[in-house]
Amino acid sequence: QVQLVESGGGLVQAGGSLRLSCAASTRTFPYTMGWFRQAPEKEREFVAGISRYRITKHYGDSVKGRFTISRDNAQTTVYLQMNSLTPEDTAVYYCAADSRSSGVRTSEHEYEYWGQGTQVTVSS
Repeated sequence: QVQLVESGGGLVQAGGSLRLSCAASTRTFPYTMGWFRQAPEKEREFVAGISRYRITKHYGDSVKGRFTISRDNAQTTVYLQMNSLTPEDTAVYYCAADSRSSGVRTSEHEYEYWGQGTQVTVSS
C-alpha cells in the first residue's frame, strides 16, 4: 500500500508559477507516477506522467510546454512544475501511482493509488 500526499497548491495570479509535490510513503521506484486535475463540474483530466525509470514523460495537450514533471533521486517525491498559469488551470490536482505498468499511463483507471488532492486557483 502506498500513501501519497500532495502539497504546494494555492492561489496565484495568471502568468505565475507553482510547484506541486507528491510525497510517497515508500520509495516510488517501482511505480509509474502521474498528475491529474479536476475542475468543478468537469471530468478528471490527465496532466502529466513519468515512467518508473524516468525514461518517459508524457503531458496532456493543454499543459505541454508549460508544465514539467520530475521525480527526485531518492525516488520518494514527484514534482509538477507549473509555469505560465492561466485561470483554466484552476482545479484540484491529484497525484497517482501505479505499480503494474512500466510506461506512462494517461487514464485515471490505470492508476492504483491516489492522493487527497491539492487546490490550485489561478486568478485573472
